[in-house]
Amino acid sequence: MRASRLRRAFAVTVAAGAMVFSVAGASGSAASGMPAAPRLPAVTADTLAERYDANHDFIERSARAARRMGDTARAGHLAELGAAGRQFLSFDSRDDGLAVEVLGDLAHADRVVVVVPGSDTTIDTFDELGSRYAALAGGARAVRAEMRRLSPGTDVAVVAWLGYHAPRTLSRDVITTARAHEGGAQLRTLLAGVKAANQTAPVTLMCHSYGSVVCGSAVASAAGGAAPLDNLAGIAVVGSPGMGVRSASDLAVRVPVWAGRGADDWIAGVPHTSVSVSGATIGFGTDPVSREFGARSFDAGQGGHSDYFKPGGLALRNLALIGLGHGEAVSHG
Repeated sequence: MRASRLRRAFAVTVAAGAMVFSVAGASGSAASGMPAAPRLPAVTADTLAERYDANHDFIERSARAARRMGDTARAGHLAELGAAGRQFLSFDSRDDGLAVEVLGDLAHADRVVVVVPGSDTTIDTFDELGSRYAALAGGARAVRAEMRRLSPGTDVAVVAWLGYHAPRTLSRDVITTARAHEGGAQLRTLLAGVKAANQTAPVTLMCHSYGSVVCGSAVASAAGGAAPLDNLAGIAVVGSPGMGVRSASDLAVRVPVWAGRGADDWIAGVPHTSVSVSGATIGFGTDPVSREFGARSFDAGQGGHSDYFKPGGLALRNLALIGLGHGEAVSHG
């Protein structure tokens, strides 16, 4: 009982501190001078190219607008995102931005992986967040490269999904479920779009840090009545503070749920609890790597919070095997 009270007190203290030290979220390009996102056709196999082309043009227009406003940093990031050959299913350059990049041939892939990022992911950090592999785009590329290395005959598509407004690490949003609930609904929409583009490919979610709360919200029982998730084949969470549920059995889908945490990941010290404070839910429940949660544990190596997608790492190898549906080959923690 005393330990429980201490955990709750700690959670409230963290919440108060986060409210005090909340950081500013928007780039200078949040101004109204940025163009509105284009109107796009519904996602199907036949409309992918049209969406990619429209978003490429939109990114170029957004880069020009950022330069006119004197936001050279945002303009530089947009220029990189608008490089030839990149495929964006969705894009929005306003504020922190939204971006959904497709690596590979989504319509004809044998397996699809969706990488869901955690805090501090914006269109400005999409390609680099401390390092290339720690950023969403780099992590997604590393997963695809490892899957293709392990199974050269498998056609793999990976979606780098920044389809929600990720919280900042030093903000009150990062310890509440509000952003995750909003993101969960958008993630279900993405999964429905993947199914519309590719009727047969099994989809695996790979969810990092706060992104695992988003994934939990997307597949929680409370989300019933939304689009079905019959293309979902598995979920892997890494560096997770919790999925917002008490156990894997609280999820609405019966697919393998995997959880891994690096030996040097600071997230292990976060209190795994959930309390209600002033109408907000603070904390994300049971530790996914604990026996009580009921996930399948896998070995994520000795790395830290940003090392799960590091090329050559044990965590990346196991994630790639999970994405390929080779659970029997995954090494366990």
